[in-house]
Amino acid sequence: MKGVIPLVLAVLAAHACTVEVPSDRQLPSSYFDYSGRDDTLSGGVKPIPVETPAGVFTVWTKRVGNNPDMRLLLLHGGPGATHEYFEAFDSYLPAAGIEYYYYDQLGSFYSDQPDDPTLWDTARFVEEVEQVRQALGLDASNFYLLGHSWGGILAIEYALKYQRHLKGLVISNMMASIPAYNAYADSVLKPAMDPVVLAEVERFEAAEDFGNPRYLELLMEHHYVEHILRMPLDEWPDPVNRAFAHINADIYVMMQGPSELGLRGTLEPWDRTGDLQTIAIPTLVIGAQYDTMDPAHMEWMASEFPNGRYLYCPNGSHMAMYDDQRTYVDGLIQFIRETDEGQP
Repeated sequence: MKGVIPLVLAVLAAHACTVEVPSDRQLPSSYFDYSGRDDTLSGGVKPIPVETPAGVFTVWTKRVGNNPDMRLLLLHGGPGATHEYFEAFDSYLPAAGIEYYYYDQLGSFYSDQPDDPTLWDTARFVEEVEQVRQALGLDASNFYLLGHSWGGILAIEYALKYQRHLKGLVISNMMASIPAYNAYADSVLKPAMDPVVLAEVERFEAAEDFGNPRYLELLMEHHYVEHILRMPLDEWPDPVNRAFAHINADIYVMMQGPSELGLRGTLEPWDRTGDLQTIAIPTLVIGAQYDTMDPAHMEWMASEFPNGRYLYCPNGSHMAMYDDQRTYVDGLIQFIRETDEGQP
């Protein structure tokens, strides 16, 4: 699988995308006032030391904006990807007056990358997020947590242990069960592929020839552009390409597994479908029609959370913040604003 990531990069071209900025609310004059903040000198960047069973390491964070009531911490996917694909939010969240934090988890490109597989454990990542929260001064009066893909697993696990610190939770493009995801991949995603293509893909997987250029070519042409990001490869936005370029393949393969049609890594048994009702804080679940994740399951998740709601992106896939951008971002902003105002 280590050969897969460079091969992905070989077929991706970096192009910028143009987006509109909503102007329905006047930006507070204090939003870009960084005076008195301990990250002013570095433009919002704040390295944070985190304690782990293997010692103390540093993770990278960057704050954008200033709003004591709405502070959003972003958990990227992968595992082992980077914050970079969230950069599309720069076109929207400042205009909405939302303070937000980029954050590369331990092992990711902008943070320390220790060579210690014992660290790639969900429970340890939860404690890392809690240390980051404390260092950033986030609390139940202002702390919103958004987890996308693997970040959604991490956000659910964090909320199950530390929801007392949260004001709102966003689970983006992630099901609450890996067994259910694998069943969806087997029963829906694979049969939707051209049977000739699927047979060739499965031959590569049976031979564990995941680094074969032909394997990646098939996935990019018949899976990625259908279910990961529904744009021609040469139009994939620069932040997405950089996130792919910087992924830590060691973490990804260990936790996700080498196959792109299902999950076979250490996360394979993960299932929290029976625990969602214990998360009582306002929760937004974001799903998309063409996602690798089952949109019906994600809608069901929203109904399980006592204060849940569902945002459906009819044109989106796994990266719906790009291929159904306005639906995604407008819904996210609406959720944070209404939660801030105490609306159900």
